[in-house]
Amino acid sequence: MVDLVTSETVLWYIPNQIGYLRVITAVISLFSMREHPVFTSFVYGVSCLLDAVDGTMARRYNQVSRLGAVLDMVTDRCSTASLTCFLAVMYPQWCVAFQLLISLDLASHYMHMYASAACGSASHKRVARESSKLLHWYYTRRDVLFTVCAFNEIFYMGLYLYSFERFSTLGSLLVTVCLPGYLFKQVANVVQLHRAALILAGVDAREANDRAQRM
Repeated sequence: MVDLVTSETVLWYIPNQIGYLRVITAVISLFSMREHPVFTSFVYGVSCLLDAVDGTMARRYNQVSRLGAVLDMVTDRCSTASLTCFLAVMYPQWCVAFQLLISLDLASHYMHMYASAACGSASHKRVARESSKLLHWYYTRRDVLFTVCAFNEIFYMGLYLYSFERFSTLGSLLVTVCLPGYLFKQVANVVQLHRAALILAGVDAREANDRAQRM
């Protein structure tokens, strides 16, 4: 007899436990961010690296869940936004740019996930080639997804380290190396936002036509 899966079971799926650990390490990094750049880089880096582990564990143990997908997405967005907020303090002259980048990141991912759910897609990472070649390549190739996301986070960490005089050389190097991947990520965010808007507008149009036909 197969044991029934309960909500408690899903909460403690192995990949979801890894997700909780990501949240904990990300929060710890916030408290050390102002005065301990080495420790912060390590802890924040661990949180980011665990992002690649939870998906692997979910597939290995057949523990894929909607909770895990949302937890993964929310943790990514909150971690990046929190680091970017700190950068806005360290670089006040670029505050508006950082605000716009946070808004783009949050808006594009929220609308993308909502559009995927509205279309009945089982995962926000399922993007048809005909819908967007760039997003299809980005989401279906795990090596591409991991590399681009890594470059995005390391770029921000480079800016973070650059704000400390003794790590300015390392920070400058990281920013320079990761800039192409970072720019690609921002382009992908814009494409993702535009695609999600078109999908939701299409759903609204179909529903409006259905209502008109029933009248």
